[in-house]
Amino acid sequence: MSQRFSEIASRIRESAGSLFSNAGRVGGNVAGGLGDGLYRSRRRLIALAIAGIGVYGLVNHPPLENVERGELALRINRFSGEFEEVGDGAVMVLPGLHELRRYSLRDQVYRPAASQSAGGAAPFQTVEGLSIGVDVSMRYVLDRQGVVARARSLPADIGAEVVEPAAQSVLYKVLASHTVREIYSSKRAAIQAAIEAELKPLLAKDGIKLQGVMIGKIDLPADYKRGMESLLAEELASEKMRYTLELKDKQVKQTALEAQAELVRREKAAEAAGQEQVIAAKAQAEAMKHVLPFKQKQIEQRELEAEAAKITRVKAAEATSQSRLIEATGEAESRRKLADAESYRVERLGKVASEQLARDGELLTRHPLLIQKTMADKLSDKISVIIAPPSTSGGFIGANLLGGAPAKHGEE
Repeated sequence: MSQRFSEIASRIRESAGSLFSNAGRVGGNVAGGLGDGLYRSRRRLIALAIAGIGVYGLVNHPPLENVERGELALRINRFSGEFEEVGDGAVMVLPGLHELRRYSLRDQVYRPAASQSAGGAAPFQTVEGLSIGVDVSMRYVLDRQGVVARARSLPADIGAEVVEPAAQSVLYKVLASHTVREIYSSKRAAIQAAIEAELKPLLAKDGIKLQGVMIGKIDLPADYKRGMESLLAEELASEKMRYTLELKDKQVKQTALEAQAELVRREKAAEAAGQEQVIAAKAQAEAMKHVLPFKQKQIEQRELEAEAAKITRVKAAEATSQSRLIEATGEAESRRKLADAESYRVERLGKVASEQLARDGELLTRHPLLIQKTMADKLSDKISVIIAPPSTSGGFIGANLLGGAPAKHGEE
């Protein structure tokens, strides 16, 4: 930045020095013309006045202008006609000495608005002499090298003074050689290509690159539009009828083909069914050759199985009868032994009871009080306490309870 500012300051000094020197020479020449003797003392005053006017102009009109990115700037010297290409940023432009021309290097679009409507200010003409409106868009970009090379001859407004006249001439020329129908529908792409092919080299001579031509909406005259709409309606009706007839013809052909296909399918199905039955009959006959021996073997096997089952049942019945006989014999023997054992047990128990009674009688004979003890033992679970008066006769204590007569003394 410091180097850039130093360059700007040096250029200011050089421009101011040349301006002052030119002003001094002009003042000197004026003074010399009027007379060396009379105006020699005023030369310095005039030079100082001119220098003051220059300084005043520099103060009120700063000599710096800004160049944006994407722009091409040319600084032209008004006195010598020389030009210099400058980059983006701050640029020294001295009023009255320099002229700065800016050219955009970005894509630009030319779109003639006056020719977009059939009733506009500048409609296009067709080969029939009808006025139509065409929405045309032309995208172009400036070539840096071409603009620099032709900077002396190029105007300040390239779009209005170069692109527009060239585009108008080509558009009117190309569109005037076609009919409305061709422009509207059938040859739109061809017309667009023809305009682009003719306009591209024409603009390239001035350092302009044509990027593309696009044709949009087309505005037709009202009378022509109504006639065209009716014509299009008739064409659409005839086209619809043609498609309808073609569709009916195709439907008839389709029906015939479907019927033929159905016939062929049924024939094939019948042939297949017949062949299937023949193959099934052959297979059944072949199978019977193997089935009959197999059935015979099954019959023999069933007879053998029945004979074996009969023998098995006879053997089982014999075994069952023998087992039942053995069981009956064993049961009779067991019952006989049980009866013998029972009779032996009864006999033995009788003998034991007789012997026990004999021993008890003998014991009671020797000890009569055991009867009272035995009765007391048997009644002990029913009577908790027994209170009885003692016997005066010395007999059984329970004689009064039992209601017996008192025993006489000496009786037992």
